Amino acid sequence: MAETSTREGLPRPPTSVVPEEVRQFAGHARDWWDPNGSEAMLHKLNPVRLKYIRDMIDQHWQCDEHVRTPLEGKTALDVGCGAGLLAEPLARLGAKVVGIDAAPELIAVAREHAAAMRLEIDYRAGAVEELKGQFDLITCMEVIEHVADPAAFVTALSQRLAPGGLLVLSTPNATGWSKLLMITLGEGLGRIPKGTHDFDKFINPERMKLLLAAAGLECMDVEGIAWSPTRGVHLSDDVRLNYLVAAIPTA
Repeated sequence: MAETSTREGLPRPPTSVVPEEVRQFAGHARDWWDPNGSEAMLHKLNPVRLKYIRDMIDQHWQCDEHVRTPLEGKTALDVGCGAGLLAEPLARLGAKVVGIDAAPELIAVAREHAAAMRLEIDYRAGAVEELKGQFDLITCMEVIEHVADPAAFVTALSQRLAPGGLLVLSTPNATGWSKLLMITLGEGLGRIPKGTHDFDKFINPERMKLLLAAAGLECMDVEGIAWSPTRGVHLSDDVRLNYLVAAIPTA
């Protein structure tokens, strides 16, 4: 990761931000909340992610699954929050939410949308490595495959996870199936913006577990996100396309 300098000449923390990746996503900022726009696939993924996150919250903190605000009194950090598709539901679950993204354009849209929804979310433009403090819940959806140094990035997430906290992360698997559906067909047919993914940066679950362990985190659960013509996008034991991981600090 490269180290940069502040205007005062003091060194900034190293960052995993890749400027080309930031520009790619910033270009879609204005239609991020359009379920039929350029980020339509994210809108399909979001309910699936939320179901998994809620299940992990209930298990980790032993919450009643019928309680509407299981994160009441807890802090949450959404890393690579985009325009807030996940940060807003986390706020509705009761958390005090910080959303961080490297694209100022996305943060501007996120703030505007949250204000319209009357939600108080602390949105910040920047890299997670620059963020101070620790959080009970950290979410990081489809981000690690876009960073410069996955190992250092996972370490940065771990450092910001409070003792007894929960990390939930998702990413495409490094398989021929994911390359076919996400890049060849998804990007080729315009369902996903062209240039979104680089297959060489995809990470398989085995490598992910090693990254987590090296950062002082224990992988508690892995679940696939699959697609079928009849069910669409759904949680599954099949991890070939995409998968979610839940991890906690090692004792």
